[in-house]
Order: sequence, then structure tokens, then C-alpha cells
Amino acid sequence: MRSSTIRSISITVSDDDGAAAPAASRRSRAGRRKAARGLGQRAVRLVARWWPVLLLLPAVALLLFEASRLRGSPPAPAATVSSLGRLDPTTRLVRGVREPCLKLLSPKNLANLAFPEGTKRNSVVKRIIYKSDDDDYDTYNSKANSTYLLQHAEATRFNLFTGFQTIPEREDSFKVNETVNVHCGFYSDNGGFKISDEDRSYMRACEVVVSTCAFGGGDDLYQPIGMDNSSIGRVCYVAFWDEVTLSTQEAEGKVVGDNGMIGRWRIIIVKSLPFADQRLNGKIPKMLSHRLFPEARYSIWVDSKYQFRRDPIGVLEALLWRINSTFAISEHGARSNIYDEGRAIVQKHKATPEEVEVQLTQYRQDGMPDEKRLHGLKGHFS
Repeated sequence: MRSSTIRSISITVSDDDGAAAPAASRRSRAGRRKAARGLGQRAVRLVARWWPVLLLLPAVALLLFEASRLRGSPPAPAATVSSLGRLDPTTRLVRGVREPCLKLLSPKNLANLAFPEGTKRNSVVKRIIYKSDDDDYDTYNSKANSTYLLQHAEATRFNLFTGFQTIPEREDSFKVNETVNVHCGFYSDNGGFKISDEDRSYMRACEVVVSTCAFGGGDDLYQPIGMDNSSIGRVCYVAFWDEVTLSTQEAEGKVVGDNGMIGRWRIIIVKSLPFADQRLNGKIPKMLSHRLFPEARYSIWVDSKYQFRRDPIGVLEALLWRINSTFAISEHGARSNIYDEGRAIVQKHKATPEEVEVQLTQYRQDGMPDEKRLHGLKGHFS
């Protein structure tokens, strides 16, 4: 009895375990398949419900990416706003305070402003002899005239304009005498820079002149603005053009009127320019305005790239009459020494080293100092 009980207890699960294992495995696989189907169905339902959001997310991500790139890149340069035709006052900082660069009188005071009394004309100089060196060219050419220009093809016309002036003659020209000898190509038939008699007559009538020039096509001609009505009849505006510039401007619709005017500018046509280099031709009206306008008491030079936007009489009063000066010039933007300027000209290939050295040597002989400032002030001619 006891043994059979023991046997009945000891026989247990060997056959049942072997049959139950495959059934449990099948149930597990079925559960996993059902769970997978459930997840798939839920995913499909989520996509069907939120598909607009899913499409929007990549677009938002792309937008954020581009924004981060723009934030890290340098800002785009601001669009250039032209100041042409504007009368905005130009200011500068003086000891931390912004002040106008040019303090002009009020329009009322300008209207009543009279020219300062000057010395009587020809009170010392009684006679001027304009010397033409046409006949002396061969003589001076054989002596090389101490200048590099005789080596160039344009040397003859250049020297006939300026004259074969020796150093002693140059020094004598600075002395005030009753009779003065002046080298001047304007009065030589072969010197060049020829102006019609009609234009010469107009120029002789100018007491105050604002002048500019454009040779070889040149820049656009900007009409002056900002003048007081009382100044209009007292100021001549003169633009020197050559025939190339005249043709170029006419092709752009800027035609000279029968009175020789374009707006307020009197157009003076110059023929037979002395130099092949237009920059040298431009120096003639810029530096020799006292020869071109012999009766004018005051002249103002305006670069052709700029527009004159102030009253000329007011400018003269602010820069000359108010401080009892006879000459005013703006400071150079980069340099304050003529010898530094000479080196910059060579570096920019505007002239050869030999050409520049000739001029600098003359400056040294004239006693021009090497210091950065002249009498404590920054400024030089260019």
C-alpha cells in the first residue's frame, strides 16, 4: 500500500510537460502577432489623424536651420542711398558734440552781404607780358630743360603750353613789379587749350566763379542747388568740356542750349588739349583759374563727381571773409605730407617713379619740409 502510494506520488509530469511546451509557445507567438497588429492599427490611425502636422514638421525644421545660418552670417550691406539733390547739413564731432561742418549765414544775412573791399586792381602791376616760347623750343630742348617730359612724345605741346621756364625766371615771377613776364600757354598759338572768343568774353565778366571740368567723356554734370536768390546773378557756373565729352553728353540727351547753357552751367568747349593724360588737362582749370578768369576776385573748384549744394557767397564768407583768409582747401583724407603722397602715386601706378621724383626734387629745392604737418596743420595739394 505504502509503496504504491509512493509510486503514485512519484509519477508526475514528464509526459504532461512535453505536451504543454508547444502549446505555450504557440500562445506566445499568437499574442505577439496580435500586439503587433494592434500597434500597426494604432499607428495607421495616428498617421491618418495627424498627417498635416507630420508634413509641417520638416518645413519648420528647414526654416529653423536656414534662420540659424543667416544669424551666423555677416549682415548684408545696406543699400546705398544717394544724397544727390539733398540739402542735409553735414556735421562732425567736436569734443563729443556734433556741429555743422560749415556754419553759413542765414538767407536774410546772405541777401544783404556785400563783397569785402579789396585793393585797387593794377595798383602795382602796370604791364603784363605773356611770354610765348614757340621760338625758343629748340634752344631749350637742346639743354634738356631739366625735366623728364622732353623724353615723351607729347613733350613739345606740353612745353609750349607751360613755357620753357628756367628756375631764375620762376623765382622772378613771384616778385611784384610794374612789368611782369608770365609764361602762359593760353596766349600761344601752339600751346593748346583753346577757347572761343565768345567764351573768353563771358569768362572775363565773372567776378565770382564756380568751375568744374570733364574731359574725355567725363562724369555727369550735376546742377548746383542750395544757392540764395541774391547769389544767382552774382556767380558764374562754368563747366569746361572737350569735344569728346560734348558728344557723350549729347548722346545721353544733355544738349547745350543756344545760350551755351545746361541749366545753370555755362559750357565752355576746349579744343587742342595739351596733354594726352586727361588728369593733367584737368589740372589746368583747377589750378589756373586765375588765368582763365582774370577779372574774377574769387573762384571755387568743384570736382565733377560731386554736386555743389551750398550758396557760393555763403561759402566764401564762412571760409575766407569771416576769418580774413585768401585761400581755403579741404584736408586730404589719408595723407598730410606731399612726399607720402608721391610714394602713394607711384604705388597706384598713376605716374612713374622718375616722373614723381622730378616733382618731389623741386619741392625739396623750394624748401617744402618733410614733417607731417605744415605750420602745425594737416593739409597738402594733390
